[in-house]
Amino acid sequence: MANIVITGELFADAVDRLIHAGHSVIHRAEPSPIHRDELLAAARDADALICLVSDRIDEQMLARSPNLRIIANVAVGYENIDTEAAKRHGISVTNTPDVLTETTADLTVGLMLAVARQIAGGDRDVRAGRFGAWGLLPLRMGTDVHGKALGIVGMGRIGTAVARRGRFGFGMHVLYYDRGRNFPAEQELGAVHVPLDRLLQQSDFVCIHVPLTPSTHHMFGAPQFRRMKRTAYLINVARGPIVDEEALVEALHAGWIAGAGLDVYENEPSVHPALIALDNRTVLLPHIGSATRETRRAMAHIAVDNVLAQLSGRQPPNLVPDS
Repeated sequence: MANIVITGELFADAVDRLIHAGHSVIHRAEPSPIHRDELLAAARDADALICLVSDRIDEQMLARSPNLRIIANVAVGYENIDTEAAKRHGISVTNTPDVLTETTADLTVGLMLAVARQIAGGDRDVRAGRFGAWGLLPLRMGTDVHGKALGIVGMGRIGTAVARRGRFGFGMHVLYYDRGRNFPAEQELGAVHVPLDRLLQQSDFVCIHVPLTPSTHHMFGAPQFRRMKRTAYLINVARGPIVDEEALVEALHAGWIAGAGLDVYENEPSVHPALIALDNRTVLLPHIGSATRETRRAMAHIAVDNVLAQLSGRQPPNLVPDS
C-alpha cells in the first residue's frame, strides 16, 4: 500500500480507482490552492503526489519527502515543478498532454469573439439597464473576426487546433511563427510560416500558444506590441509570464493595440489592476482553459494512470521530457 496525496479537487471516480487499488489516499478536495506549509506537511510521507499547476514543487519540498516516487501534475505545463531536482531525487514527473487541446482551442476562439465583439461589455451594460443604442456607440462598436488574419505563435497541437477553427470556421488567413515548420498545418490550412515580426505586423489577432521557458519569458513586451496593428488583439491562453503585463497595460493605454483577451496572468492569482480597469479593451478569465467537466475528468484519470503505473513498477505513460 502506498500513500497518495492529492492537493486539490479531483473527480471522485478517479480518486476511487486509487482507493480500489489498495492505496491510502489523502484528498484535499478544496477549490483554493493549497498553502505552502500544508503542502510540505502533506508530502512528507507521500509515495505519490497528484498536484495542480498552482503548486510549487521545489528542492525544499523534495528534500523533505524521502518516500516520494512520482509527481503527477494535472496539467500539460509543468513549470511549477523543478524537474532537475526531481531527477536528482529519482522522482518521476508526469503531465496530462493531448486531452485539453480541443477544449483550450475552443476557449481561445471564445476570447477572440468576446474581445472583438464586445460581448462581455454588452452583457454588463444590459444587466445595468444600459440597452438603448449600445451597438451604435463608437467606443462600443466591435470588429469582425471572419476573414481576418490570424497569427499563431506556437503551432503545436493547440495552436493548430485554433488555426483550424479560424480557417474553416471564420475564413481567416493563417500566419504562424514557430522554431520549426508545421508542414501538415501548411498543407491542411494554407498556413504560412513567417518570422515573428512579420506575424505581428500583419495579424489582426495574435494568439499565444508557446510553453513558458526562459526563452519565452516576456516574449511579448513593448517592442512586440509596437509592431502590432493598432486594430489588433492579443489573446493569451498559454502562460501569463510570456507577456510583460506592464508593457501590455502601456500598449492598451497608448492605443498600440486594440485589446486583449487573457486567461492567464503574470502573477496569478493576482491580476494587474489596470487590466481590470480597462474593461472596454480587455476580457479577463480566471485560467479556465481546460475547465470543462469532460476535459478535467479526463485529466484526472490520466494523472491516476500515471500514478498507478509508477506504483506497480511500470513506466508512467506520460513522463515529461525532462524527467
